[in-house]
Amino acid sequence: MSTQSTDLLEGEPLIRPSTVEHPIYDSVVEACRSVFDPEIPVNIYDLGLVYTITIDAENAVEIMMTLTAPGCPVAGEMPGWVADAVNAVPGVKQVDVGMTFDPPWGMDMMSDEARLELGFM
Repeated sequence: MSTQSTDLLEGEPLIRPSTVEHPIYDSVVEACRSVFDPEIPVNIYDLGLVYTITIDAENAVEIMMTLTAPGCPVAGEMPGWVADAVNAVPGVKQVDVGMTFDPPWGMDMMSDEARLELGFM
């Protein structure tokens, strides 16, 4: 599993863009939204923990994600939860979930919905 910043050229974004035009992209996002950080009552997608979703022509999905902190107690389990949720999406061939802490997660990565849910708005 790769990290986001491997072979990064100057001027490239720290987080690779997702394959948003793929026909199953929205379903994969919804599957990610079904996974919650057990310590925070918000799904991992709206928390901003999912950095990149790439889907190839054969519907193989690669997800690069992070955690709110490197010492998160579910660090070893959460990638499996995400893979299980996305594997259930019709048409998905396979799922690989990678972890990175570069760039580190920050509260500015949360969606407005997550900020509202947590009382930050």
